[in-house]
Order: sequence, then structure tokens, then C-alpha cells
Amino acid sequence: MSIELIIFLCMVVTFVAGCFLCKLPVSISMVLSAIIGALVGGYGIPLRHLVEGMFSYVDTILTISTAMIFMKVIQESGCLDALSSGIIKHFHKHTNILLCLIMLVIMFPGMITGSSTAAVLSAGSIMAPVLILMGIPKLETACIISLGGILGMIAPPVNIPAMIIGGGIDIPYVGFELPLALLTFPLAFLFVIMFGRKYVKKLNYEEIKSKLNNEPMEKYGIRLYIPIILAIVLMLINKLVPSFSLGMPLIFLISAIVGLFVGKKINFLKISKDGIQTVLPVLGILMGVGMFIQIMTLTGVRGLIVTSCISLPESLLYIAMSISIPLFGAVSSFGASSVLGVPFLLAFLSQNQIITAASISLIASLGDMMPPTALAGIFAAQIVGIEKYTTVLKKCIIPAIVIIIWAILFIIISPQIAPFIVIK
Repeated sequence: MSIELIIFLCMVVTFVAGCFLCKLPVSISMVLSAIIGALVGGYGIPLRHLVEGMFSYVDTILTISTAMIFMKVIQESGCLDALSSGIIKHFHKHTNILLCLIMLVIMFPGMITGSSTAAVLSAGSIMAPVLILMGIPKLETACIISLGGILGMIAPPVNIPAMIIGGGIDIPYVGFELPLALLTFPLAFLFVIMFGRKYVKKLNYEEIKSKLNNEPMEKYGIRLYIPIILAIVLMLINKLVPSFSLGMPLIFLISAIVGLFVGKKINFLKISKDGIQTVLPVLGILMGVGMFIQIMTLTGVRGLIVTSCISLPESLLYIAMSISIPLFGAVSSFGASSVLGVPFLLAFLSQNQIITAASISLIASLGDMMPPTALAGIFAAQIVGIEKYTTVLKKCIIPAIVIIIWAILFIIISPQIAPFIVIK
């Protein structure tokens, strides 16, 4: 047994023991496993490498933090309530379109923060009562919210797993928008119609009208949407005019500040604190992942994993990727993206790298549905009042299989479709 394999096993055992035996946060468990890996590898406690690793994803951390502040601003201003009530008012006669638009609202926080938890806890908690009022049972509602959360974290513009995977082989996060959109939005629309269509065939708007929060729209009008429109416009300018580069964190901050003056009165310091507190576990995980990967690289473990993945026959690569990444993602989808996503991306060098990285990130998102952590499933179940979140996970098995097949299909045909959908 090679020393690299021994180091890796020690790191994994420490990680699992920290998470499941000692009940430590995932981020702390990753830090401890990184330290143990360095000690076993004979490097002592290399503070320089640990600090370097901790700051590996500082750009992503800034993006998530500012995006969550922006999300809290538009939530507290009444924008999300106005959006949900407006969608139902104008599209209640067109149930398929209505369901798809509701799914987009659920996905939106994940799209701008890169966190499924943010999507489920913010827009998911707002839309859950609406879906139930429309006649959709609690179990199906929880499935819609959890799937919307994980697909939202993969949809553009912010996809943290894809950033991590691309960063592993120095691929800039450019040209991912259309591939990610094609990977996520068709599935999101398929799942919401699959779970909700038969229950809202005879939607009676008058019955649920009084239960919707129409006050923000009646009081403030369409100006509530100004922060969202501004954020989209600035993102487009950022993309179309390279010389005008504000960066995602600054775009979110500018839009959040504008959001303070369009709706309800907001205590900016308080909601900023609440927003950061919500995503703090995610930020901690990213720091832990950075340390973990840095030590794996230092000790040669990362090279061992890359070599092992590349040496697999192509037919087994797809099977190994479909099983190992979601299972590892049960602890951290970000960790799975870095530890396993990068080696599998290297194994598919013959395919288009951007589409392949985007597809692997979609498979990695399933980690947020895997027990025992299953953050998206657990929070979605709690929101609708289901005690056993495992019922939600069982109901989502078929969608999970569809997600894996869809991602693999994109990898297989990536050389053929790349000229049409990868725009740099």
C-alpha cells in the first residue's frame, strides 16, 4: 500500500469520524482531516499551506456573501412576495407556465448565491404555502422545493461546484452560462410539472387570492423589481463589455443598496448579519475544502486520485462518477467537486472541458440530497411540516437518476454541441 493511499485513508477516516462520531461541523472536520493528512505525510502542521488553502476560494466566498445580502434585501423589501403573487395572478389560467415560473422563483436564490440551502430557506419557504394552497400535497411540494434548490445552485450565473472544478485545472469561469442553463432549466420545468401538474388542473384563483400577500405590490408597485433588473443589467454589461468589469460581489452590493429604497424599510446591518449567518456554514466548508485540497496536493494524494481516475476504462468512468460523486457529496457537494470532480474532468480530456465541468457539477449537486446530511431534503421537509425527510428523498430517486443520465448525455455529445453553446 502506497504512502499516498495511507494518507488519503487517514484523511477520510478523520473526516468521517469528525462528522458522524464527534458531530463536528463539516468545515471543522475538513480542517482536522487536512492536519492529520499533513502529519501522516511527515509535513507536521504546515501553517503556510493551511492558510493558502483557506483563501483558495476567497473570490467565491465574497460572491456568496454579497449575493446573500442582496437576497435578504429583496426578500425583506417585499419583492419576493410581490413576485409570487403577481405570477399566480397573471398565469393562474395557464398551469404549466405558472408552475415553471414558480420553479424559477424557488431557484433564484440558489442561482445568485450558489447555495441550495439559501434557495430552500428563502424562496422555498415563501413558495411552499402557495404551492400547498394550489392543491399540491406536502410531499410533492417538498420535492419541488428541494429539487429547485439543487438545480438553482447549478444554474447560472453563480455555480460554485463548477468554479471549484474549473479552478482545479485553471479553467476560468467563462462560457458556462448557456451550458448550465441547458443542463438545469429543462430538468427544473420537467420536475415541477411532473410533481405538480395533476394537482393544479382546476386551480381556482379566487379561493387563494385572499391568502396571497398582495400588499407589497399594491403599496410600492413595480419599483420593487428595480434591484433585480439592475443586477441583471449589470451582469450583462459585465459580460458584453469586458472593459467595464465590476465583479459579481460589487454588482450584488450595488443592487442591494438600491433595494433599500424601493420597498419596505430595511435595517441593512441586521439583514446583512442574518444573511451572512445563513451562509456561514457554506463559507466554512469552502475554507475547509481549500485546506483539504491543499494538503492533498502537498502530500501527493491528489495525484494518486487523478491517476486512478484516468486509468479507468471509459465505460467504467461514467458508472464510477455517477456513484462516487453523489456519495462523497453527502458530506459536501463542494468537497466532492474538488476531490473527485477535478480528476474526472481530467479523465474526460477528449471532451469539451467547459461542458464536462458543468455536467459534473450537476451530478455533484445531488450530494445535497444524500443522507445523512441531505440539506436540501431536510430543510424542504421541515418547511412543509414532514417529519421524516427520507420520504422526500425516496420520492426524488427517479429525478436523481434523470439528472445523472442528462449530465452524462451532455458529456458524451459535448464535442458536437460545444461550438453552438459555449460562448466566451
